[in-house]
Amino acid sequence: MEIIKANSTSELIRYTSASKPFLDKLKQIGEGIPVFNHITTAAQPYVCSLIAEKFFRQSDRRLWILTDNLNTQELLTEGIELWYEEPLFFPDIESASSNSSLPDQERHAERMSVLKTLESFETIKDIIIILEKSLNEEVSSPESINSNKIKIEKGQKIEMNYLVNQFVSIGYEKDSIVTERGQFSIRGGIIDVFPIQSLNPYRIEFFGDEVDSIRIFEVDSQTSIRIVDSFQVLSGIEDNNKCKLKDYINDDDLILKVGSNDGNYSVIITNEPDDSDTEEDFSTACFESPFGSFDAGEFILQQARFQNFKKTLSEWHQKKWKAFIFFKNEGELERFNELANDLDVLPVSGYLETGIGSISHGFIIPSSKLAILSSSEIFGRYESIRSRRKIFNREKRDLNRRRADDFKELNLGDRVVHMDQGIGIFRGLLEIETDGEKPQEVLVIEYEDEAKLYVPLEQAHLVSRYIGSGNKAPPIDRLGGKRWISRKAKVEKSIMDYASQLIKTHAERNTFKSYKHLPDTKWQLEFENSFPYRETTDQITAINQTKTDMENDQPMDRLICGDVGFGKTEIAIRAIFKSVMSDKQVALLCPTTVLAQQHYDTLKSRLSEYPINVELLSRFKTQKEQKETIKGIRNGSTDIVVGTHRLVSKDVKFKNIGLAIIDEEQRFGVKHKERFKEMFHLIDVLTLSATPIPRTLYLSLMGVKDMSTIDTPPPGRSAVETSICQYDEDIISNYINRELKRGGQVFFLHNRVKTIKRMKNLLEELAPNANIEIGHGQMEESALEEIMHRFIHKKIDILVCTTIIESGIDIPNANTIIIDRADRFGLADLYQLRGRVGRSGRKAYALLMLPNSLISTGDARKRINAIKQYTELGSGFKIAMRDLEIRGAGNLLGTQQSGHISAVGFELYCKLLKQSVERMNGNVNSGRAECSINLDFIITNEAEYYQNNKRSLPAFIPASYLDETKIRIAAYRQISELSTIKELKALKQEWHDRFGKAPDAIKNLFLCTELKIRASSKLIHSVIIEDSKLMMKRNNEFILIEGKFPRIHAKSKEERLKKAVDLLKKF
Repeated sequence: MEIIKANSTSELIRYTSASKPFLDKLKQIGEGIPVFNHITTAAQPYVCSLIAEKFFRQSDRRLWILTDNLNTQELLTEGIELWYEEPLFFPDIESASSNSSLPDQERHAERMSVLKTLESFETIKDIIIILEKSLNEEVSSPESINSNKIKIEKGQKIEMNYLVNQFVSIGYEKDSIVTERGQFSIRGGIIDVFPIQSLNPYRIEFFGDEVDSIRIFEVDSQTSIRIVDSFQVLSGIEDNNKCKLKDYINDDDLILKVGSNDGNYSVIITNEPDDSDTEEDFSTACFESPFGSFDAGEFILQQARFQNFKKTLSEWHQKKWKAFIFFKNEGELERFNELANDLDVLPVSGYLETGIGSISHGFIIPSSKLAILSSSEIFGRYESIRSRRKIFNREKRDLNRRRADDFKELNLGDRVVHMDQGIGIFRGLLEIETDGEKPQEVLVIEYEDEAKLYVPLEQAHLVSRYIGSGNKAPPIDRLGGKRWISRKAKVEKSIMDYASQLIKTHAERNTFKSYKHLPDTKWQLEFENSFPYRETTDQITAINQTKTDMENDQPMDRLICGDVGFGKTEIAIRAIFKSVMSDKQVALLCPTTVLAQQHYDTLKSRLSEYPINVELLSRFKTQKEQKETIKGIRNGSTDIVVGTHRLVSKDVKFKNIGLAIIDEEQRFGVKHKERFKEMFHLIDVLTLSATPIPRTLYLSLMGVKDMSTIDTPPPGRSAVETSICQYDEDIISNYINRELKRGGQVFFLHNRVKTIKRMKNLLEELAPNANIEIGHGQMEESALEEIMHRFIHKKIDILVCTTIIESGIDIPNANTIIIDRADRFGLADLYQLRGRVGRSGRKAYALLMLPNSLISTGDARKRINAIKQYTELGSGFKIAMRDLEIRGAGNLLGTQQSGHISAVGFELYCKLLKQSVERMNGNVNSGRAECSINLDFIITNEAEYYQNNKRSLPAFIPASYLDETKIRIAAYRQISELSTIKELKALKQEWHDRFGKAPDAIKNLFLCTELKIRASSKLIHSVIIEDSKLMMKRNNEFILIEGKFPRIHAKSKEERLKKAVDLLKKF
């Protein structure tokens, strides 16, 4: 079979254009109004591409494609990129917005990005896809975009202060670190700026008054990713110089309408019949694939479909049709080739041309004798269109931002933990006057009886934000008191016991022998390649770790942790397939019937091309069906069984089980967990948890608990557009109608059971044609599960529910969530609730409704700042993620350890746990460099350095290098956490990129850090230099060479420091 590439389909486009009916109609473009009737939805992007190809051969103007609704707009964007080239997607102004709701920053940025492209005459032959109603929207005029933009080029002569003033004049705000559009920051000779229309921010490095380099950098890592020669910054101020979007259309542009046949446009594409009195025109008709749609079924049913497929191909071949089939990936193509050869599908060798590319459904064009099919018609897997508009995907940016500086989110009055003094209250940053020319900056922590502790910045690593495992604030300690010391000692002992138990359990399990799964087969490779999406790095790591465990002869006990929708199920599915390929049975346990049904449906779909028997054991099955399933488990005819706790009943006996997967183990009862241990003692066990855990805890448990964490969302996952407004029934109605119009479903969250029926009645008035049901925690379990079952299968349009509805369920068709009284939810809850939508590629919406008093006070800027905590834009998002992770930590560690987290704070708990685990494992040399250094010619405090008239060698972070105190604190914390030379080198590069060329004080600080790291690696815990004597201690004893202290002779202080480092290298 010949293979074509979907992104080079010009030959296919030209073939269709050359057929007489299309040729005649395409010639009418520009002379009349050609109407392409009877074009099925799946074929509309293809016909648009035909028209674009013909138009751009003769013109260098723009093609505007108008649609009736968002669904068509997204489908065309995806399809035209496949068949022709990537078009511009112009989002409409939020139809549900009102004066009391806040504009969506991402949407505004995306619109400005398109307008900037349209304003520029450098770009031609663009395809712009918009909603028809957007033509009359007011937008910034080309003149205002052009007049207010700032262009920055490499080599440009411009004063930094002048550029900063320009940014301020167009509405940009100065911040310590750039994380959002419309911000800029200054550090020495570097300016960071995030243009409102850009995907990523830019870093401008100056040499004097000249722009020396321009780099694009990532928000989450704050490090550069690409060098560019120039970029533009558009104004962040709403300009009164407006025009209608249609004013951007030039006379020579082509306007194409897709959908209803109305309006006076250049070309029409519609699925509707001709409404004139003349004979119906089917000359360019495109019809649905003759194979229709079907659910993924049994392997034997697939074979029957192949026979039908073979018959149709034979008929097409006789009539001299061309036939193409597109597969989502190489894996699907390989599997098809295998089945096609086995079942002798092709009428003649090479008849069917195959390609790689994702089309939702196939279609046929009789007049061109052409069939274009998708693999969905063969395998029965229909995915919704996955948005390719990656450009403004904030989800990835926000979910990945794990390295947020604690002090950036540390506010006055917050509880903090000092390693040596205990829990106190952060009272801010203070400058203390000294005898020198520079004051000393300190952190102020208040303890019992208002006692104050002043912590110099260079000791900031000793202080961390207090994060407990409960909502109650802990009592503060007495400065210098014994309470903290005894509490910390008690926690350390308990942690030591816990670590000991973990290590013992881990070691015991490793002494047992279990079945050794076979290495990957050819089918395993094909099956994995048929996964329709690209795996994330975390997924690949987790998959490889799981497979390694399974191929080992020790029983696997691995925990996969990751947020909802991050791809844990795919890891489980691959492990399941591997076990079945090794002739073993697999059990997949779920806490609820609904979740079990969903996993069962997913497995049936993914495994439909293989002779694998999947069964479901749950309440949704009759007694007779349950008996048959249990019989199949016993005799081995059932390969995979998915079920609830019914699976661990005494009557269920497996013939040859090799793998058990437990989803959301923490939701099972104690009895069930004991039964798991009994049943799955010597087989491979994989546990999935949807509550993320903190990375620090993950690192602390390495080596005693086999865990894989998935921190990154899958690529292409749509951002959830979050809007905030006061309660408004018109807005609610608009949100509901928009979602239902595109065939979607709505979650309406009303968290009061008393008034939930009243809310349902109100929604029935607002959406009279919608099927609305209620779901809450006071219903019987079976009734609630029945409601969820119907919602998943699209029998319910709007689900009015409380927070009880489980978040683990994947409902890709529900892409709008409306949350009533959002102010009554914690940030972590809001984050999880919002995560229920946006699980497919469709644009998803979350509407948070707050009382009028919270949203209507003050000017717009104050309002935005006041409610930023409810969106993912501010630091509140990071706190929400951390709260969620602490819940995950509590689930993983158990009640007693959660109490210890409350006692000393989470960060210190993790440090102590890590130390205990390493000590128990005999690894004394790891973690941050714990060696103390005291060099008589070094000063590590800037105020002391100036007080000493600069006579000593400076080794600190100068305020002139990092003038923002919070950033300096974060930098000190970074350098204090280093434990390897490799990490030190990476930090040097990062600081050079972020902050510019290092001054001498920074270079000396790096040398001192290197000295500490190298000494620690040699188990040296103290380094002192007095005059020329180098005094080092190991095990509390001085290290002598030939009975004497080593000597360092050097002409300068800088040379003495370098020689000390060199000596440690050789030591």
